[in-house]
Amino acid sequence: MSLRIAFFGSSLVSAYWNGAATYYRGLIRALHARGHRVTFYEPDAWDRQKHRDMEDPPWCRVVVYDAKGEADVRRALRSAQEADLVVKASGVGVFDDLLEEAVLELKQPDRKVVFWDVDAPATLARLREDPSDPFHALIPVYDLVFTYGGGPPVVHAYEELGARRCVPIYYAVDPETHRPVPPDPRFDADLAFQGHRLPDREARAEEFFFKVARALPDRRFVLGGCGWDDKPLPHNVRWIGHVGTNDHNVFNCSAKAVLNVNRASMASTGWSPPPRVFEVAGAGACLITDAWEGIEQFLEPGREVLVARDGDEVAAHLRRLDKRSRWAIGDAARRRVLAEHTYAHRAARVEAALHDFGGGLG
Repeated sequence: MSLRIAFFGSSLVSAYWNGAATYYRGLIRALHARGHRVTFYEPDAWDRQKHRDMEDPPWCRVVVYDAKGEADVRRALRSAQEADLVVKASGVGVFDDLLEEAVLELKQPDRKVVFWDVDAPATLARLREDPSDPFHALIPVYDLVFTYGGGPPVVHAYEELGARRCVPIYYAVDPETHRPVPPDPRFDADLAFQGHRLPDREARAEEFFFKVARALPDRRFVLGGCGWDDKPLPHNVRWIGHVGTNDHNVFNCSAKAVLNVNRASMASTGWSPPPRVFEVAGAGACLITDAWEGIEQFLEPGREVLVARDGDEVAAHLRRLDKRSRWAIGDAARRRVLAEHTYAHRAARVEAALHDFGGGLG
């Protein structure tokens, strides 16, 4: 059965300070391919509309509402009454408290309401730190909680908070978007890493990337992402600023290896592969990732991905890598994600969860 889905999220059309964009795009595109009609409601906030990296797509209707007052978001909520399924994602960025409560007013016997957590460690930390947070009382009212990851620890935490059911829907690869392409000298390096400078990531970036650059002064390193402009960098690290989604493939395919560094909260939670894990694998590139529990559910360490517990192990991997081993790891990773971890697989999982819970799918 085809569903009309109203999705309230941060942004579909801009990845500017918005890591969830590729997740939304892959999932919604795959849901559309399965016959569902999605309307994505996003605020005109954080300069994202000025930094669009895509036009409104043919597979989703995009509604941008004013972020300066409640009138426009209330109008969007009234429009969502036409949907069979209403989704409130975490981290919209404005009116989150309002939306968390207001979407539940749309519940009907034939209209389900879902909370979709795209940063479960942050949401759960918020709830632990504030027992009076109104969201505590709202969780049991949602028909279902989806999360971008987190595995058993996050599922258990949400169930402890009263969730009727919590189902992880992990990031994945979009084969039409993430694929091997010819290298580009702009991104040529022995090791490439992209990630915005965040308090929850900087110490780990220091250990797994900058420390490695200092230990290997004869190697070349490329750093992408916002916020690094005032950080003293090793002489062999070249900072290139924000890397647009249109350049992700060539970024991944131009370096000898690409580094993934999870934020501290994601690494401690486990089972939380960020989008770059699947983007790099989809491009057939060699991925080195920091260690976190659950990695083997997605890629096999040593064969499909190289795992490092600290910067010394990253440096050791780089010293051992040659052209043949890089190619073998990248090719094995690409085969694995295409077989098990595409957004088509994730969309089917969404359908199965909704069906099991009586979400309108026959």
